Amino acid sequence: MFPKNFLWGVSLAGFQFEMGDPEGRAIDPNTDWFVWVHDESNIKRGIVSGDLPEKGIDYWHRFREDHDIAKSLGMNAYRLNLEWSRIFPRPTFNINIHVEKDESLLVNASLDEEDLAKLDELADKSAVQHYREVIMDLREKGFIVILNLVHFTLPIWLHDPIQARATNLKRGPLGYADPRFPIEFVKFAAYAAWRFGDLVDIWSTFNEPSVVAEAGFLFKNGKFPPGLFNFDGYRKTLVNIAQAHVLAYKIIKSIDKTKAYPETSSPAEVGIIHNMIPFHPLDPRRHLDVIAARFSDHLHNRWILNAVTRGWVDKDTNMKEEPSEMYAAYKDKVDWIGVNYYSRQVVHGKRNPLSFILGIPVFPEMVKGYGNECVPDSYSMAGRPTSNFGWEIYPEGLAEVLDIAAGYGKPIIVTENGIADREDRLRPHFIALHLKTLEEYIQEKNTVKGYLHWALVDNYEWADGFRMKFGLYAVDLESKKRIRRPSADVLAEIIREGYVPDKYVKEALKVIKPSRQ
Repeated sequence: MFPKNFLWGVSLAGFQFEMGDPEGRAIDPNTDWFVWVHDESNIKRGIVSGDLPEKGIDYWHRFREDHDIAKSLGMNAYRLNLEWSRIFPRPTFNINIHVEKDESLLVNASLDEEDLAKLDELADKSAVQHYREVIMDLREKGFIVILNLVHFTLPIWLHDPIQARATNLKRGPLGYADPRFPIEFVKFAAYAAWRFGDLVDIWSTFNEPSVVAEAGFLFKNGKFPPGLFNFDGYRKTLVNIAQAHVLAYKIIKSIDKTKAYPETSSPAEVGIIHNMIPFHPLDPRRHLDVIAARFSDHLHNRWILNAVTRGWVDKDTNMKEEPSEMYAAYKDKVDWIGVNYYSRQVVHGKRNPLSFILGIPVFPEMVKGYGNECVPDSYSMAGRPTSNFGWEIYPEGLAEVLDIAAGYGKPIIVTENGIADREDRLRPHFIALHLKTLEEYIQEKNTVKGYLHWALVDNYEWADGFRMKFGLYAVDLESKKRIRRPSADVLAEIIREGYVPDKYVKEALKVIKPSRQ
């Protein structure tokens, strides 16, 4: 059985859900992603789909309807983010705040009332008021609100992805790789705590920091801005996000002193939401494959968590703890960990000149036919069905990544889990088997406090546009009507009963058979 106080809910990202008002009243053109998906070169080269977010599902105006739907499914938690570009459509560079440095890293920042007043002058008050109305509607309907600050998008004044790509990061602004990023982020975090701390107690700084670093800086012609291969930019991004998180962790706690919910333990529980992947060696007997899996696990799963819990900032990404990389000020700077889980990866290790040049132990290569590297709507090399995205269904991997997260000794919430499945053919089975894995995990190790599905309704899936359908509800993009899928009934019954009925597990195992690899 799932615990009685378990959090059941959904997650969303502003850029993916907010726009779509037929009258164009809620368009936000001020993000790097808006520029990225509208760029004609990106569209012509197939880097982005050509679908535009302003044709989307219009959560900005229909949030009450979506909240009612979630409530009808028995949910009691909702995760959303503030769009930085909506709160601050103009730069905040000229507001100088006090910061402290320890050798090469920022360790503290502080803002006084005068600083907050200056930020208030720059802020879009209508956007602030709108987000307050969204959160208050959730509270009135009995939801615990988890407020995330950054879900991929950055204001265009902090990241010009087209110029960053064209100049190989020589001219900016450079977004996550920009040296100004941590300080600008802490200003945003401070203002958010000041304006929303009376409404929320559970905060997250970033969603999927590993993804923006990898997808933005490790793939030439990549789908995520700025879409280039620059390993130095990748390393700078990791370090910048670690700095930004630590500064924001401290500032949110110093400003948000108002307890908004009787159920929470403090006025500000500050976490980070992390995409986690089990990395398996292609051949467990081959040393390079084993090292490649360990190295991938270190960079993707553990790097940021090591930084904000143990204080180990592995700046050269070589997996070796060095005294110069240990920062006492970074220890224990997270109160909870959000785990986003979708699939696994199988890894092959190679040695090539690039690994020596970059100073890394091995060059990991993701093996086609497993995990996220599969043919869509097919089967993996292990005989598992794959989603419309080509992601292998691998529910047992959820327990693997929860074990990694649990090793850091913090409460855990599964903050995303879902599947792109336009026909809703696999989603009921996906939900049943992942929640059965989670149910059994909780019986053994009571460290997981909630499960948030991705997503309540279909949405704009970044560079892939509207083609990938993750919703428990479909959305007609013309009328914006929400249309219930059968999988919504499966999840609602599991929430209502408090366990995964055997009938769903038996049906799922007929479709999703145990792995051969």
